[in-house]
Amino acid sequence: MVKKRFDDASCSVARALDEVGDWWSLLVVLQAMYGTRRFVDFQQQLGIARNILCDRLGRLVEHGVLEKVDVGEHGSRFEYRLTRKGRDLFPVVIALRQWGDKWNPAPDAPHLDLRDRRTGRPVRLVQVEDADGNPLSVRDVFLPDVQGRDERTATTR
Repeated sequence: MVKKRFDDASCSVARALDEVGDWWSLLVVLQAMYGTRRFVDFQQQLGIARNILCDRLGRLVEHGVLEKVDVGEHGSRFEYRLTRKGRDLFPVVIALRQWGDKWNPAPDAPHLDLRDRRTGRPVRLVQVEDADGNPLSVRDVFLPDVQGRDERTATTR
């Protein structure tokens, strides 16, 4: 079965999933956020096959999420580092992690204990907020129609 590509879709969620939507790619990005940089370390941390890891790293570099940097120690050695585009995935990955802790927790593992490096205080749950900082749910938002009609009935009730 051939994977459908969404790189030309009008939906930005579909286009984003085309770049980072498979689970190995997001796990590679998560490991990069934890500080992993070398191929062998990604492979060890994730338990991923070399060919799959090579493919995912290549795609993430191609899409500008990671950059491949020649660190030139003892011949040719490369590291993979998050780009600004990759670092911008931080709230997405943290929200997904928080959602997973809530709805699909590991049976014998603690929840993510993410702390602010400066204060040591726990990080709040990621949430969508209105312009004044008030939390919003899916029931509080709507998509205006491109022709200018109010599509307030388009959201889940």
